[in-house]
Amino acid sequence: MCRNGSHRSDFTHALRSRAGCHSSLAEWCTRLDGPENEAETKPHPWSIGNIYNPSLTVFAPEPGTANGTAVIVAPGGGFRELVVGEEGFKPAQMLAKLGITAFVLKYRLVREEGSGLTIEKDAPVDAMRAVRLVRSRAAEWKIDPKRIGMLGFSAGGEIVSMAALGPAPTAEFPDRIDLADGRPSFAMWIYPGPVGVPEKLTADAPPAFLLVAADDGAVNVVNDLARKYREAKAPTEVHILSGGGHGFNMGDRSNLQAVRNWPQRMVDWLTDRGLLKKPE
Repeated sequence: MCRNGSHRSDFTHALRSRAGCHSSLAEWCTRLDGPENEAETKPHPWSIGNIYNPSLTVFAPEPGTANGTAVIVAPGGGFRELVVGEEGFKPAQMLAKLGITAFVLKYRLVREEGSGLTIEKDAPVDAMRAVRLVRSRAAEWKIDPKRIGMLGFSAGGEIVSMAALGPAPTAEFPDRIDLADGRPSFAMWIYPGPVGVPEKLTADAPPAFLLVAADDGAVNVVNDLARKYREAKAPTEVHILSGGGHGFNMGDRSNLQAVRNWPQRMVDWLTDRGLLKKPE
């Protein structure tokens, strides 16, 4: 049981399947280019590293409060570490309180020293496999498959960009999960990095929520994304705070009211999109 009362379960499904995986929960059985049996490390008190077995941790709303919306949360950390608490579990707990079924994605750290991974080959697979897994099990989790979104912080925003705006990677060992659409239904970017943003967007780009501080270099990424959304005539909402820098997480450590209250701007957007409303 999470501290907020929502039910939390751990699912350690690897991001692609291979022959020899027989467990009913092993839909992400590992086939990795690194030491898959090594334990995760803690580079800092607030982060984890050495992730070679990607996983989703689900934060389910209290019984009777679910609204059918799901959000996959991708924490930041520069692909060298994962700020899984402040930019993963904490936002997931908040979303669960709103009736959203939240999933925290532990993706592989392609820039970690000695990982043997590349951002071009491996990161998009992790991004879309997460969406496909949630969508393929939507009935089990009582989720509307048309209401599966993503929320990404910093490098996690690049994970969101790869899934929401990039081409679908070719599965090396395709299975039934790969038949599901790997693109999120909506996307939320918080001070994202530039990787994964294409030169041009199309009108069917997922509805977007963008937020950044004006004194953060990521403001250039947000401005670029906002311009491309406008040019594509795709729906977007943009918030540029006057200050706050980079990495303010959920805002609760800041002395700036706009930063402390930024999650409410996201809640307002979700409300206006009808994503907090229970299905009829």
